[in-house]
Amino acid sequence: MSTTTIIRTEKGLTIAGTRITLYTIMDHLKAEWPSHLIRDWFNLTNKQIQGVLEYIQAHPKKVEDEYQQVLQKAEETERYWREYNKEHFAKVAAMPYPPEQEEMRAKLRARKMTWTEN
Repeated sequence: MSTTTIIRTEKGLTIAGTRITLYTIMDHLKAEWPSHLIRDWFNLTNKQIQGVLEYIQAHPKKVEDEYQQVLQKAEETERYWREYNKEHFAKVAAMPYPPEQEEMRAKLRARKMTWTEN
């Protein structure tokens, strides 16, 4: 069953008929989500989630190695874009707020003060 449930695409190991990668499912498994909630969250069938779990159980090292590579690549990509946009974000943060927002911001500050007091 798992050989037809899991296919390799340009995105990596993917649930056949979907755009959901095994790495996304691994995120939820590592966060200790029960399989029925993962199934429901991603609108998978019982056959699909069972195939995913069987594939992971049959190939634990392969799946874990690829998962770690995906996490590393995501971290590298995030660092790149943070650095790339660093100057832009600093300029945006230094911009003054529009005057028409001052009343709203004063209300938010007052509300924050009451939250921190409780």
